[in-house]
Amino acid sequence: MNDEILVLETFLPYRLSVLSNRLSTAISAAYSQRFGLSIPEWRVMAVLAPAPGLSAAQVAERTAMDKVAVSRAVRRLLETGRVQREFVQGDRRRSALELTEAGRQIYRRVAPALRDYEATLLEVLDDAQRRALDALLDKLEAHAATLQPPRIA
Repeated sequence: MNDEILVLETFLPYRLSVLSNRLSTAISAAYSQRFGLSIPEWRVMAVLAPAPGLSAAQVAERTAMDKVAVSRAVRRLLETGRVQREFVQGDRRRSALELTEAGRQIYRRVAPALRDYEATLLEVLDDAQRRALDALLDKLEAHAATLQPPRIA
């Protein structure tokens, strides 16, 4: 095979992206039809549920979503009454977000179904493979955080 050819089907970032997209699309069908949530909106809610008080920038950092996508999702969640925002005293540019009671009710309905979906996905792996997968993902995530973007000539 020619070394100049990039075979996407064997390129790890592509494979991870395809898997992520397939899973996100399948999962989002459950909450988008029932609650009218987009993937970014659900991700914001899922981050805020166990960690209320985060800023939009902190949500973006934790989800690896761009700030514009997070901003749109937060705006829509505010409009639909699923998230509330409190501005930091003395600084209207900094705010803390948290789920409203309506947002918490949706989270409590969606999260168990997603945990069940994850369990079904992982049932093809034995316990040792699951632990290995977790360890490998942790290692790759930590290493990826230290890498510079590729240099293209």
